Amino acid sequence: MVRYSREHKQETRQRIIGTAGRRLKKDGIDGSGVATLMADAGLTNGAFYAHFASKEDLVATAVADQLREQRENLSAVAPGRAGVEQIVRAYLSVEHRDNPGEGCPSAALLDEIGRCGEATRQAYTDGVLAIIDDIATRLAPHDPQSARVKTLSVYAAMIGTMQLSRALADPQLADAVLEQGIQNALTLLDATQQS
Repeated sequence: MVRYSREHKQETRQRIIGTAGRRLKKDGIDGSGVATLMADAGLTNGAFYAHFASKEDLVATAVADQLREQRENLSAVAPGRAGVEQIVRAYLSVEHRDNPGEGCPSAALLDEIGRCGEATRQAYTDGVLAIIDDIATRLAPHDPQSARVKTLSVYAAMIGTMQLSRALADPQLADAVLEQGIQNALTLLDATQQS
């Protein structure tokens, strides 16, 4: 029996989490079996339980990882209102819409996450609130808590806009929905800053 180092095991676990995150966003939680997730990572089904207690454990971990990565990407944008506009425009972009496997787990998985167990819903809640708090801090640096719920509501509208745009068969209408969503989000966020 081959023994792997702790570092190798951690690298393998991260590979599983990363590939699972992309596959889950592309095909959904219910549409992604353990065999497919492990094959994506270049591993056998048998290796799965050396890293995760269950599929739910992997889903919760992958969702948390995807949201952490999304938050890290947001930290690279400009500070303040300019950065918030960058976030909105990048989120409601054609590129994001057309590449769900590389995009936001909320837009790709929200309906399924709502039906998952407590561990996945808690991982999602923690991750999404960290993102919201970062955005709220940009909008109201002296009192981010005052902007938290409004920012969360705008984020929800952006998710719904993305989901609708992805579902529409008419490409021009889908693009128009994204553009209107940008305008709506920016208007609501500006109102948040003024209140």
